[in-house]
Amino acid sequence: MIDLIASSAALRMTILFGVFLIVVSAAFYAINTGARRANLVKGIRSIEGSGDGVSTALSGGQQDGAWTKLADRIEKSGLSLKDSNMDELQMKLRAAGYTSKAAPRIYTLVRLVLVFVLPAWYLLITSFSAEPASGPMIYLICAILALLGLYIPNLFIRAKADRRRSEIINGFPDCLDLLLVCVEAGLGLEAALGRVGREMIGSRPLIAELLVETTYRLRAGASREDALHHLSDNSGVDEIRSFATLLIQSDKLGTSISQTLRVYAGEMREARRLRAEEKAHRLPVLISIPLVACMLPTMIGVLALPAVVRYVREVSPAMGG
Repeated sequence: MIDLIASSAALRMTILFGVFLIVVSAAFYAINTGARRANLVKGIRSIEGSGDGVSTALSGGQQDGAWTKLADRIEKSGLSLKDSNMDELQMKLRAAGYTSKAAPRIYTLVRLVLVFVLPAWYLLITSFSAEPASGPMIYLICAILALLGLYIPNLFIRAKADRRRSEIINGFPDCLDLLLVCVEAGLGLEAALGRVGREMIGSRPLIAELLVETTYRLRAGASREDALHHLSDNSGVDEIRSFATLLIQSDKLGTSISQTLRVYAGEMREARRLRAEEKAHRLPVLISIPLVACMLPTMIGVLALPAVVRYVREVSPAMGG
């Protein structure tokens, strides 16, 4: 294997490029995660202060990143990065955790970059190869890579949205229990959301971020209905949409918020238990796949091997003689 890598320049370049992508992706993920956690902690800590950073937090508060500046320059040059279905794309990106106004344009820019980068990478490898591929094969592979460049960001956004949705759904019953305790202790809804957001920053940072943003909006003067609607839109989870609708109806009808939280918390815990039972019931079916694919051929071989050996040594020569 080492001799093959040493003798092929295209293979060496492919391996080096793969290692480079892995290192850059890991570094970017670590930096992005650290910056996100630091900004979240800073926002939550500011709730305890005088609230001077409310308008900054609501307006974004952060400087535009490199991708945003690049997208602005490309649009100024005359190329539009707006999607034909902007609202649906914005909802999809919000469900994945990208709430910036520039997120749809950056998403379109990434897709355009991958459309050209992946075929160019293949052409670069082919040019260093000792036996370059034929013209139709190069055209076919470049077309497939261009289609993958269009589809890979969609898969990434969908997978991240599913992970984010699962994390929010699994942690939301605990959030409801804490909210119920705070409301029954005498805190208002705004104070309860801020308190639960501070408490859940270590265990459930996504839910804490949503609650803190809602608290910011309430302190900035937004109505409770608008803040809760914004909470449901940013979460992208049906359970939180139902929770926000229940709170809005309770506020309008004058019913007890603590009773609403108690009933809905019980329903969420029951739904979480049912999801766990469903996964447990799926395990035997999932285990049967590696059992049939790996263990069954081995067992058949072990059981049939003595008979095959005896047939080859005794029965076959006797029939031939």
